[in-house]
Amino acid sequence: MRLEVESLWAFSLYPEAAEGGGCLSVRRSAVAASGGPPNVERAQEEAARRARAKIRRYGAANRLNRLGTLTYRGEGCHDPYRLRADLGVFFRDLREGLEAGPLPYVWVPQWHPGGHGLHAHFAVDRFIPRGLIERSWGHGFVHIKQLNGLPVGSGELGEARMAARYLAGYAGRDLGDERRPAGLHRYEVAQGFQPDKILCYGESAEGAIETASRVMGSEPERVWLSSSVEGWRGPPACWAQWD
Repeated sequence: MRLEVESLWAFSLYPEAAEGGGCLSVRRSAVAASGGPPNVERAQEEAARRARAKIRRYGAANRLNRLGTLTYRGEGCHDPYRLRADLGVFFRDLREGLEAGPLPYVWVPQWHPGGHGLHAHFAVDRFIPRGLIERSWGHGFVHIKQLNGLPVGSGELGEARMAARYLAGYAGRDLGDERRPAGLHRYEVAQGFQPDKILCYGESAEGAIETASRVMGSEPERVWLSSSVEGWRGPPACWAQWD
């Protein structure tokens, strides 16, 4: 089957997060069937990559620069559904205790090594008294801190990016873990705080990033191109980040 192909680079810019990513968008006048069985491992890797990117953008856009951990006492929690229910109550009680309106957050689950059950890592955008966190959780040990030790001038955005990198790393682990039921997300966020997206286009990766730079009003501080990676297996892609 002969295909007539038109290509254009599409770059998804998230101004609030000061970053974006793009790929070569190909439109075909006819589509040939790919055939063959699905690559499960590749699909898991791609799902984890998308989760990491979404966590990173959400955390940066909402300046979630305080990182916390919630654990269970005793034999722990081994039920992913119970963990999600307990976290839903936890964040509801936090909002009510703060009396400060909406509260953006993101959390990811993690299994303790050695079979000791689940715990959760989370990030929020403000100081929360430790006593309120302990009362709202009530199931075991809690820990929370504002990240520091970053280069001078990093500010809330730099702190939030570091926290998001921690959480994104947890979301990408244990890709084939059968203890995570099908359909459960690798992470959860508070609704209503998703960063806005602007689509930018170009005839090349550099052209699409240049279009995004005009929106941002400056050149990016960091740029990544798949063409620079030897043996890159995915579609042509690019990424850029502004400070």
